[in-house]
Amino acid sequence: MKPAILRFASRFASQGGIAFMRLLSHLPLPWVRGLGRLLGWVLYGVAASRRNVVQVNLALCFAHWTAQQRRATAVQTFVYFAQAWLDRGWLWHSSPQTTRTRLRLTGVVDVLLDDRPVVIFAPHFVGLDAGWTALTQQIQRNFTTIYTHQTNADVDEWVRQGRSRFGSTQLFDRNDGPKVLVTALRARRALYLLPDMNYDPKDSVFVPFFGVPAATVTSLSRFARLGRAKVVPVVTRMTASGYDVQVLPAWPDFPSDDVEQDTRLMNQQLETYVNAMPAQYYWVHKRFKDRPDGEKPPY
Repeated sequence: MKPAILRFASRFASQGGIAFMRLLSHLPLPWVRGLGRLLGWVLYGVAASRRNVVQVNLALCFAHWTAQQRRATAVQTFVYFAQAWLDRGWLWHSSPQTTRTRLRLTGVVDVLLDDRPVVIFAPHFVGLDAGWTALTQQIQRNFTTIYTHQTNADVDEWVRQGRSRFGSTQLFDRNDGPKVLVTALRARRALYLLPDMNYDPKDSVFVPFFGVPAATVTSLSRFARLGRAKVVPVVTRMTASGYDVQVLPAWPDFPSDDVEQDTRLMNQQLETYVNAMPAQYYWVHKRFKDRPDGEKPPY
């Protein structure tokens, strides 16, 4: 009886949360952002373990900052995180005109318009879903990305529908393996890839991230080589009016024959993007969880 009650409670809560997000889609953006600011402060106060993760990450990557600078950035990280989460309400449920108005596509957009295979390097900034929505709504080509299955069935369906809202999209489960992604790339589907995290160490190499060895997956180099694709960075910044989604020039001479060097270069480029808006990066992730032999995890 107890598991059935728990399942019912979980489903009731998830459906209520989804209904709340639908409601948010009708509110003016400043109201949504104000609510997100309040939620961010609450999360900073109550999510002690995750707050510690953010503080450790910032201390490792920005050791030259003062403690006050790191604390202010940590607080703002939680605020941006909460605001981006609530923004999914209008990203996935508001009118297409509203999303188009709030998502500004900038940069060398033409580099994504030709029919060549392309891997989009999408770093883990809080606006990842906004960047995906902007590309799939405003660029006429087929897109694919890797999808992490959600434990709650209602939430899983909600996220899938939200990320499939516009255009011709294909979401592959992380367990589907690389073959389906390479096949999609060679079929000219643009791959929206998020490789800047500490995933399975057996598929990673230790390369510096802000001077600290970080287990980094090599998928950007591998998929680009196997799919015979160019790599185009897309960096999404939250703004007061929505998001700016900047398409940067394709990286020259990438990939090379050296996967580790390619991954090192990826992190070097990522550092420049993070330095431009450090509080919007996904510091809540345990970026330095896996360590080289003999080192203890810092968390």
